Amino acid sequence: MDFSYSEDQQSIRELSAQVLRDLSTDERLKELKEKGELFDKDLWGQFAESGLLGMAIPEEFGGSGFGLTEICLMLEEQGRYVAPLPLMQSLALAGLTLAKYGSEEQKKQYLTALATGEVILTAAIQEEGLSAARRPLLKAEESAGGWVLSGERVFVPYAEQSAVILVPATTVDKKTVVFLVNPKAEGIELNFEESTNGEPLYTVSFNNTQLSADQLLADSNKGEDAVKYMVDRGNVCLSATQVGVAEEALRRTVEYTSERKQFGKTIASFQGTTLRCADGYIDVEGMRSTYWQAVYRLEAGLNADKEIRAAKYWACIGGGRVVHTAQHLHGGIGSDLDFPLHRYFLWSKRNELNLGGGSLQLAKLGEMLADKDQVVNVL
Repeated sequence: MDFSYSEDQQSIRELSAQVLRDLSTDERLKELKEKGELFDKDLWGQFAESGLLGMAIPEEFGGSGFGLTEICLMLEEQGRYVAPLPLMQSLALAGLTLAKYGSEEQKKQYLTALATGEVILTAAIQEEGLSAARRPLLKAEESAGGWVLSGERVFVPYAEQSAVILVPATTVDKKTVVFLVNPKAEGIELNFEESTNGEPLYTVSFNNTQLSADQLLADSNKGEDAVKYMVDRGNVCLSATQVGVAEEALRRTVEYTSERKQFGKTIASFQGTTLRCADGYIDVEGMRSTYWQAVYRLEAGLNADKEIRAAKYWACIGGGRVVHTAQHLHGGIGSDLDFPLHRYFLWSKRNELNLGGGSLQLAKLGEMLADKDQVVNVL
């Protein structure tokens, strides 16, 4: 079995890394924070110009026709540079779902504009995290020629900046439907929520919001499948981002400990430092192998529930261990909020919370292991 990347996939990874390396520097991230910028518009434009925003969009809508695997390669690099961009939200949650469930008109309207960087797309599925994505907080009722939405979705990333939000709701007969909603439409209120790592989040309130019939993305026959499709891909995408975050935090730590001297020797020469870095490397590889197994099964059209759960566990537990190790081995400077390493701790913690935390994943894996009909590979 060949586990290597194809030439195209390697090119996508290298191009993503090059763009991020050139533009998403520590100095640039500090500048954006000081200016109060919620994401890097210049970097978004460069991703569009490089063709990266369209690489998972079907060719007939201006893209390159790749998929989840290539998005995950990009997200690893985003995590490595902790770049404030709505890549997962636009490309995976919204883009892939629109490509699969959208009408030709919906695809033409939104995917073509996404490929050129003209619009940002997002999805209202996170709630307190992807582990609570299916809570029925929003009600949908059919009206003459359309629908009426009432309720709210919380922690919606990039809601105000997006051209459209993919919004799941529950009908009166307890069925799931998914809509395409303009966040600036009448009857919608947006309230900004400050996140741990600076990602713009919003509570989106629907006050008897009127929607037309052509804003329906997935009806009651496909709604639950569409939400699961988004949640599964969101989970592996967060796991991919976490790999980049942890791997770069570890790389910076190895570099720092190889230069920092104590008692006349570099602290990397101390056995305790070496062992903790080695444990961090093992964690990163555990994170990487489990999430790639989940990606493979999703791309192959296979059930990946167990594999996604294992990937989430490793992303939460492994990622948390690595960034804590990185901070501890940097000593006092590792706790300095202005020191670049702290961004990696905040991103890792935010990803962990989004994924639901390691204890929940372990409990769910335990349920699967206790089921004699389940076959679970936790690594």
